Amino acid sequence: MLINIIKMSQEKQMMLEKLIRDVFSAEELQKRLSAEDFKKYQHTTENVKYRKGEMLFDEQELPQNVYLIKKGTAKLAKQGSYGKEQILRFIKEDDLIGYRSILCGENFQARAEAMTDIEAVKIPAEFFMYLLENDGKLSFVMLQKTAFELGESANTVTFLAQKTVRERLAEILLLLEQKLGTDPEGFINISLTREEIANLIGTATESAIRLISEFKQDKLIETEGRAIKILNHDKLIKLGHVII
Repeated sequence: MLINIIKMSQEKQMMLEKLIRDVFSAEELQKRLSAEDFKKYQHTTENVKYRKGEMLFDEQELPQNVYLIKKGTAKLAKQGSYGKEQILRFIKEDDLIGYRSILCGENFQARAEAMTDIEAVKIPAEFFMYLLENDGKLSFVMLQKTAFELGESANTVTFLAQKTVRERLAEILLLLEQKLGTDPEGFINISLTREEIANLIGTATESAIRLISEFKQDKLIETEGRAIKILNHDKLIKLGHVII
């Protein structure tokens, strides 16, 4: 029963990824757009690549493009008090980033950094806004995406305010697996330092290291360097008090 909670959340995410993938496919765009607009889309968008560690955009930078991630993983992070980084979320294939600041008419409030090598489609901000105004299907998909992310943000507030550090680590591991998937050996598809994990769960690096060690001893997870594999989903769900 408990494992169904994660499966339902995965299904919602996969549905949203498919909607974004479909709405930006060349075949679908050609059907929905006029010949002139489709040609403009082809000519104004650009396929770009970023190496691991490179910035797609930086905090307080003027937004000029929206990025459709085609391959790889990036993190959206913000500089907090005393220069401490706060990771807001991860972005993977078939996800869109950079649109919120454009819609709000403000500079970027966070930075996007490649966690792996990335391939993306760069869509100029002005043309993206034109598409939103003239493409009803894209507008509806973006509305669904925004609603989904608002729900994630509300969960994050509860996550940080009401859960213990041990509960937060259990939940974040489940969420990372859900969001990013696993490799053929079952390890979560991201390599995070212990400091980054501590940042995600709002604790000191030493506490994160200790808790990971305890989770290993309890046979909840397995580690190989920075890689983490979940061994017992049901126990992690119970420990993290994960609910729908």
